[in-house]
Amino acid sequence: GLKDAGGGCACCAPAAAASAETKPMDGAVTSEVFVSGMTCSHCVRSVTEEVSAIEGVSDVAVDLHAGGVSTVTVSSAAPVDAEQVRAAVEEAGYSLASAS
Repeated sequence: GLKDAGGGCACCAPAAAASAETKPMDGAVTSEVFVSGMTCSHCVRSVTEEVSAIEGVSDVAVDLHAGGVSTVTVSSAAPVDAEQVRAAVEEAGYSLASAS
C-alpha cells in the first residue's frame, strides 16, 4: 500500500537531480528514470500520461516508492531522447533523481 511520507502529496512540490539508463530488451528499448516526490496514484497517472505522450513510447510502468525515489520504465521501439523524458516528467510536476 501507499504510505504518507510525512509531507502529504508531493504533486505540487517535488525536488531533485537526474539519472537515466537505457538497455535493449527483446527488440524493444527500455529506459529507466528515477523520479522523486511521487506519493500517490495521482502522481503516477500524471507522470504516465506525460511520458506516454512522447512520440514512439509504447509503454510506461511506474514502481512507486511513496515519498522516495520511484522508478519509471519507458518502453519504445527505438531509443527515446532523455531530454524529452526529463521535460515530460517536469511537465507532470516532478524532477528526475539519482537512483540512490
